Amino acid sequence: MDAKTERPKRDAEPAERDDKQAAPAEDTGLASSDAPSQSGEKPSGGNAPGIVRRHPLATGAVVIVLLACIAGAAVWWLNARQYEWTDDAFIDARTVTVAAEISGRITDVAVTDNQPVEAGAVLLRIDDSDYQASLKQAVAGVAAAQAGIANVQAQTEAQNAKIDAAQKQVAQAQAALEFARSEDQRNRELLAKGTATQQQADQAASTLRQDQAALDTASANAEAAKSQLTVLGAQAKSAEAQLQQAQATEDQAKTTLTRTAIVAPVAGHATGISAAKGTYAQPGQVLMMFVPKDVWVSANFKETQLDLMRPGQKVDIAIDAYPEKTFHGRVDSVQAGSGTAFSLLPAENATGNFVKVVQRVPVKIVFDQPPDVYLGPGMSVVPTVKVR
Repeated sequence: MDAKTERPKRDAEPAERDDKQAAPAEDTGLASSDAPSQSGEKPSGGNAPGIVRRHPLATGAVVIVLLACIAGAAVWWLNARQYEWTDDAFIDARTVTVAAEISGRITDVAVTDNQPVEAGAVLLRIDDSDYQASLKQAVAGVAAAQAGIANVQAQTEAQNAKIDAAQKQVAQAQAALEFARSEDQRNRELLAKGTATQQQADQAASTLRQDQAALDTASANAEAAKSQLTVLGAQAKSAEAQLQQAQATEDQAKTTLTRTAIVAPVAGHATGISAAKGTYAQPGQVLMMFVPKDVWVSANFKETQLDLMRPGQKVDIAIDAYPEKTFHGRVDSVQAGSGTAFSLLPAENATGNFVKVVQRVPVKIVFDQPPDVYLGPGMSVVPTVKVR
């Protein structure tokens, strides 16, 4: 029984081998296009050529998109390398502190918060009654000094007349003296000849001495009159000095009076008003802030962005407050040092734990034309500088 059972098993094995060999032959016939040939040739492109043949439009679109992306990236890189930009930028201006220069009670505040004003417009007024009185007093002082000068001039003219009179008296005394000298000489000669008496000779001699004394007196009076001119000249100089002092006091009073009305130094906006009508102002007291219309952009670029940046380069300015507008300007100047170098506490890198940090350098950018919108200090800006 064992031999009979083994024989059918052996007879069945060749049949199974024939079935297994027949199955691959059928599979090979069905997928002959994709399977490798028996000669050992490799497939030319896998499934890709078949996909391309089956979807030519989609494949072309993908290729076009890839080429467009590459071209766009190249154009973007070529364009981006021509610009430098930063978001660390803001509107800047030289704000003015409006303070009182004199003391007094505020009588009028002519502006309100954030009101636009023109140059020379009155911002507020201080009571000027005391300063008006001071000005009148100074004007009176000038008038008194001018009167003093006129008085000295009149005295000088009168003194010149006295000098002329004294000189005439000297001339008269000189003539009388010469006559008396001649009479004295004649009487002496007549006395020697015996034709004149001793009394006549003595009288002529006495007259000579009197005329000599009169001449000396007239000469002294003339010299005194002349010396009085020196005194009057000194008085004239003193009067001139008093006049200049009075005029200086008047000018100071006028200047102080003008300071009772505080005006806008330039066109701009009044803001931060702390003054109120009736408040007593002291010299140096801050009453309000004033923001001029002249503004610019302070952009803090990285020091690695400054290689090609030069004054005069064009700038496109985007302001966060006006996203739909683009403003145009130019680089005005680059600060001579980083921002930290001019800070209250500048960085000290002479230590052992130094860590290099890219510094930022302020760049001043001015507008080509004054903006037609309101711009105030501190507003955020994104400037883009064309450096190539």
